[in-house]
Amino acid sequence: MKKLFFVGLLGVLLQGLAARELKVLQLNIWQEGTSVPNGYEALVDELAYADADLVMLSEVRNYNQTRLCDRLVASLREKGLTYYSFKSKDSGLLSRWPIEDSVTIFPEQDDRGSLYKLVTRLPDGTRVSLYTAHLDYRNCAYYRVRGYDGSTWAELPAPDTVLSSILADNVASQRDDAIRCFLADAARDAAAGNLVFLGGDFNEPSHLDWVAATRDSADHHGMVVPWTVSTLLTEAGYVDSYREHYPNPVTHPGYTYPADCPGARMDQLLWAPKADERERIDFIYYRPDRRLQLHEVVIFGPRGSVCRGKRMVESSQDPFLLPSTDNWPTDHKGVLATFRLR
Repeated sequence: MKKLFFVGLLGVLLQGLAARELKVLQLNIWQEGTSVPNGYEALVDELAYADADLVMLSEVRNYNQTRLCDRLVASLREKGLTYYSFKSKDSGLLSRWPIEDSVTIFPEQDDRGSLYKLVTRLPDGTRVSLYTAHLDYRNCAYYRVRGYDGSTWAELPAPDTVLSSILADNVASQRDDAIRCFLADAARDAAAGNLVFLGGDFNEPSHLDWVAATRDSADHHGMVVPWTVSTLLTEAGYVDSYREHYPNPVTHPGYTYPADCPGARMDQLLWAPKADERERIDFIYYRPDRRLQLHEVVIFGPRGSVCRGKRMVESSQDPFLLPSTDNWPTDHKGVLATFRLR
């Protein structure tokens, strides 16, 4: 009898541990999934399959005077999943729990990026501030290194390997402006005791990926670059979940773009057809907290990428959660991080 009691108690404890996991997903949804046949339906299927608690989306367009996040909430409800959201543009957020507050941090204007926040409360009472970003796609300076203009994507006479030139083009974007707005707002929420997460398509690489060990990979052309956004976040104490879990960018490059989207034409997937433009530009950052432990992080999407105008399959050691169907709806791969609450 005593043995049965302890077995039962162990089961209860294990269930409690499982309930204290928090799954966070970031995904660029490529114009709401409209770029491929049945893309919206595929997007809903993949969101249901990922089954994340908190979701950050990029490229929310609200086409045809609709509110995409409301549509997603309704579609996911039909699959038995409950989420909450609010009206936003360019970026979007879904929460498994009711939203206590929602704020525009960096409004979309002339397609130069956006940043939003929601505040929710976990079942144990812990408050979470969840931020989503789709940062400015212009002055995308990492393309200059690959021989293409980062605003027009016209081919350059040669790759730009002058660090001052690359950084000058990079800071001409509004990406760092948006991140500074995030840092100021998040500092207040962190001081209030909230857990803080930021996810998004940054349209900019990480300085943790452009290091000496990778200078000859993926058409980096020997460059080591202190990219602005990731540097600002790191200096402020935020942690890049993927690079924290897999610190070696050689064995785990974690490329999220461009993904091989089977339903898309090749010309839809290319900006720099003669280059290896594979890059990790989709991120989940979090503020370290004694209540929070990063447990697992994977790339969500196909192993396939696009390199020099051809589809290829990655052979890295990156862990993947492969799509649930063959109709992957976006040209990005997502990031899915699982945290444990102490």
